[in-house]
Amino acid sequence: QELRPKSLDIKQEELGDMVEKEMASTSEAIEDAVRRIEEMMSQARSESSGVKLEVSERILNSCTDLMKAIRLLVTTSTNLQKEIVESGRGAATTQEFYAKNSRWTEGLISASKAVGWGATQLVESADRVVLHTGKYEELIVCSHEIAASTAQLVAASKVKAEKSSRNLARLQECSRNVNEMAANVVASTKSGQEQIEEKDTMDFSGMSLIKLKKEEMETQVKVLELEKRLEGERVRLGELRRQHYVLAGGCDEEDGEAKPAAAPRRGILKKPPIAQKP
Repeated sequence: QELRPKSLDIKQEELGDMVEKEMASTSEAIEDAVRRIEEMMSQARSESSGVKLEVSERILNSCTDLMKAIRLLVTTSTNLQKEIVESGRGAATTQEFYAKNSRWTEGLISASKAVGWGATQLVESADRVVLHTGKYEELIVCSHEIAASTAQLVAASKVKAEKSSRNLARLQECSRNVNEMAANVVASTKSGQEQIEEKDTMDFSGMSLIKLKKEEMETQVKVLELEKRLEGERVRLGELRRQHYVLAGGCDEEDGEAKPAAAPRRGILKKPPIAQKP
């Protein structure tokens, strides 16, 4: 008993209830996100116009499509989860099945929480971008996190599901759809950012030669400072991910089954080529 993980101290009934509550909570968070996006759309149409309204509508529409894809994913995941429990519990109760497979149950709860949290963060970031108080990069990061947590949810479900399960095939299709919609959010965010920046293009036509040279030198100093800061942040990000992996248990195994690890994020740590300086 002393060697058992602390997370297993939860009673069988509580662990079973936690799965149901977490899936319901995730569904509720997504429904709330859809309502908030609709409110933001109405507010943007009444307070913005021109290019800013066009950018806001495109971003919010892509966020709405992503939320709908996540909602279908959670519904399908719930159906698959019920199928897994029914086919695997035998004469045991649902609570006993969850308790017996506690590591898998905890992974399922963790993945569901990650999906709900990602949806909430995406809406908050979109709200700030539409109000011009946030950063476009926040939306991009949130989209990547949603894609990663979706992969985590599919991996957690796949561990116990039958390969021939129709619900598993539907869940994998939903996962691909979520990834596609997340990519659309990233694309609409980047294109919107470019449109806004092009609109606010700086005009140097009235500057003298000396003033231009001074501005050029100051900009070079800023570029060097930003490059140094970027390198430091990359190192910090790597350490944060390493610690996250350690706390999550990595590929810890129990009863011969591997715990699904978080999906890798491609290309984030790759340093882009530095622009040549004059």
